Amino acid sequence: MTNISKDRPVSSQSAIEKMRAMIKPIIEKKIKPNAEMIDKTGQFPRENLLYLASEGWNSVTIPKEWGGLDFGYVGLSVAAEEIGKVDASTGLVYAMHVGAVQAIHIFGSQSQKERWLPKVREGYLGTLSISEKATGGHVWYNRSQAKNDGTEYIINAQKSFTTSGGQADFYIVQTRTAGSRDPKEHSSFIVDGHKDGIIAKPWKALGVRGNHSGPLTFENVRVSYQDLLPADGLDVLNGTGVAIGLNAVWLGVAQGALDAAVAHTTRTVHRDFNKSLADYGVIRQKLAEVKIRITGLRAWQLDLARRLDELRALNESSLPLASEIKEQKVQATELADFAARVAMDVAGGFGYVEGIFERIYRDARGGIPMAPSNNVAREQIGKELLSLPLELWEEGK
Repeated sequence: MTNISKDRPVSSQSAIEKMRAMIKPIIEKKIKPNAEMIDKTGQFPRENLLYLASEGWNSVTIPKEWGGLDFGYVGLSVAAEEIGKVDASTGLVYAMHVGAVQAIHIFGSQSQKERWLPKVREGYLGTLSISEKATGGHVWYNRSQAKNDGTEYIINAQKSFTTSGGQADFYIVQTRTAGSRDPKEHSSFIVDGHKDGIIAKPWKALGVRGNHSGPLTFENVRVSYQDLLPADGLDVLNGTGVAIGLNAVWLGVAQGALDAAVAHTTRTVHRDFNKSLADYGVIRQKLAEVKIRITGLRAWQLDLARRLDELRALNESSLPLASEIKEQKVQATELADFAARVAMDVAGGFGYVEGIFERIYRDARGGIPMAPSNNVAREQIGKELLSLPLELWEEGK
């Protein structure tokens, strides 16, 4: 694999373009050819993730001492966008995996890093298991609570949407802290995905059919003390950078929709007037609007990634960027939806039949309800703007 020169920072434009050039052949060779099959069958994209791991991209953010590429959040943003352009399912699995890896990298003990991070380079797949049916999109408010049982913790939890559910080799599972009566105290555990008592329900969905984000139940799952992350669970949730990766996927979905629309527009000719679709001004303007929004969002994406990397380099919390990343989530998911609708509109009847346009259209809908849903996010953003309390917990419950 070609190395990124350290003469210039990873966040430089030349480094970003080099990273794109590195991952694109991988995507063209393995991920893009599998996209239609994954959508039709709902097959989990493990083959794609194993191939990415073999090329180092599953370890994109972690240092080379653990077998990583050490490209940081900028590298994650580049990779997740490029994957999202061709297959949202693989993109979401990938972004959640990197978020789980980062949880161990940032918050894990030396022993936890030694036991788990080298396995990622070998193909181990991780994810976060946070949201619960009882509290819906309020992912910070867990009702489940770990139980202290001597040298182990026992986890009983009903998780509502866990990407890679039933497929991951390890889960970062968040519950209320064992023994605590404070609803604001949370713990995060590294749970071996092959343990007995982890039950995944089938995932059948409108779109992103390969990401297996169905309900996941933990029934009396025992976790050793050594797999409790030594940090508050909410810090883990806010500090892994999973959202920045997911936002990059939706940016990629928007770009993939635009690419498909441009390709269709330039090759389609109406023989009655001998005009290409590109000759119609209304179509050009629709596509231009998508392009303008993508350009702005990509600049924001890379700026946030650079700032996250700067905070990591200083060993400082990423919490100051949490609100802005949430704002970007709203824009990224709604841009993906907008771009998919424009692409289907431009394609006319061909967009409506089974194929790339209707697949992207279905996939693009997935980001808007993804936690925090855009409705919840807007409410939080508005309250923060007006200096109103967020009221995240009901005390004493």
